[in-house]
Amino acid sequence: MKQSPLSGLASAMVLTLVLAMGGVTIVRAATESPVPVRMVPPEYPYELKRNGVTGVVTLTFEVDEKGNVVDPKVQKSTNPGFEQPALEAIVKWKFKPGRKDGAPVKMKIGVPLQFNSDS
Repeated sequence: MKQSPLSGLASAMVLTLVLAMGGVTIVRAATESPVPVRMVPPEYPYELKRNGVTGVVTLTFEVDEKGNVVDPKVQKSTNPGFEQPALEAIVKWKFKPGRKDGAPVKMKIGVPLQFNSDS
């Protein structure tokens, strides 16, 4: 039975939606998405934590073929005071790289980092 060209597109859209709902947004679909294997939490700025300020910084970056974070950028942020700690933490993360047709590939992804004063 011949597959419609739209079925591949639908699969990619479902993959992106499922991953976005899990907290990691895939900007480009692949056969196998990057998976974090080491996650370093961001350092909470003392004054913000002391004052009970919470927030989220969403970062976009590439995961290269070796699983390294490359070229992280702030996509959006609820407080500029959280941005630098988020950027410093994300470059310490390590991923199992995404794969396409069995080979590691570079992929662009987005990750929200939460800052909660009770943690």
